[in-house]
Amino acid sequence: MKLVFPALLAFVLSAVPAGAEAPFHIGIMTGTVSQSEDSLRGAELMLERYGNSSEGGMITHVTYPDNFMSEMEVTIGQLVGLADDPKMKAIVVNQAVPGTAEAFRRIRERRPDILLLAGNIQEDPAIVTAAADIAVNGDDISRGYLIPLAAKKLGAKTFVHISFPRHMSYETLVRRRAVMEEACRDLEMKFVFETSPDPTSDVGVAGAQQFILEKLPAWLEQYGKDTAFFCTNDSQREPMLKRIAECGGYFVESDSPLIYSGALGIDLSQERGDWPALLGKIERVIVDAGQGGRMASWAYSIDYTCSVALTGFARKVLEGKAKVDNVRELMNCFTEATPGVGWNSSYYTDAGTGVRNRKLVMVYEDTYVFGRGFLGMTEVDVPEKYFRIK
Repeated sequence: MKLVFPALLAFVLSAVPAGAEAPFHIGIMTGTVSQSEDSLRGAELMLERYGNSSEGGMITHVTYPDNFMSEMEVTIGQLVGLADDPKMKAIVVNQAVPGTAEAFRRIRERRPDILLLAGNIQEDPAIVTAAADIAVNGDDISRGYLIPLAAKKLGAKTFVHISFPRHMSYETLVRRRAVMEEACRDLEMKFVFETSPDPTSDVGVAGAQQFILEKLPAWLEQYGKDTAFFCTNDSQREPMLKRIAECGGYFVESDSPLIYSGALGIDLSQERGDWPALLGKIERVIVDAGQGGRMASWAYSIDYTCSVALTGFARKVLEGKAKVDNVRELMNCFTEATPGVGWNSSYYTDAGTGVRNRKLVMVYEDTYVFGRGFLGMTEVDVPEKYFRIK
């Protein structure tokens, strides 16, 4: 069942009163600026709003290593270390990189009183939710259909999906790719899979970005200007957007508009935190460059929103204002964090068994096309067959 929640006008959770000692602490782990800037910015907002625990506030913020795949024990150690704080009552991890489930398992053994929440999970859903109280992920299955459909609406004839083996080992990302391929077939679009270097490999983020900068013009020449591009890594979207703006093609959807700042050289320092103003400034640059109707984004970053909404939800649960299994209250926190934008959500359904996992909530928002406006993708009914594709 799909749920639709209206947007609220303001994010209403109040800050800790000045001079007051927070009654409990909430730990937040995010990526760094280079790996997951938006999740970090959301955590910074929570620090600003609720105060640093070291100064009597509510929030303790840590980051996982950029090379989290090779430094998994560092990630686990940092998370488990948060449980040493006797006032720690909730931990939010966003993005929930590999190692999160094991860390949660160890924390659960030591501190069963701590609420454990995971955003944008990168491990098997069954493993994560066995340890977490609740997890939230972008609805990769619905988007597997909706993104190619949006590309078709914009005029694309070919859809290129770019990824690397690590991401293609994640169940949700593999299923999304399979859904995209089937959707392209049904929509009479050509589907192409291209491989890129992993930013966590020896080439690093810079090498992975350089690969995209060099390859995208060749792909456009090979597949044509009516080609839409999609990649599974945040750091590789920036060079992709840069080349699309220069050379043509379509970029259907980013789950954060901030990616356009570095890609197009847009100074958003004055607009940071004001998402409507930020979106408007990006739109003016894109339209002035003649790229209106070819580039799109979510209006609010999912990484930013997960950091803010999951922290807000954790606070509501700890204060007795919500129960951890109340998806409506959870989604209210999402809409409170994103004024003017509604969200769709559904429980994750296992493709093999058809069983719904009520501890994993799948979410997405509408696609905003610069120079055109919202496409109304949250109003589209995704055909049931796509949820059964493995």
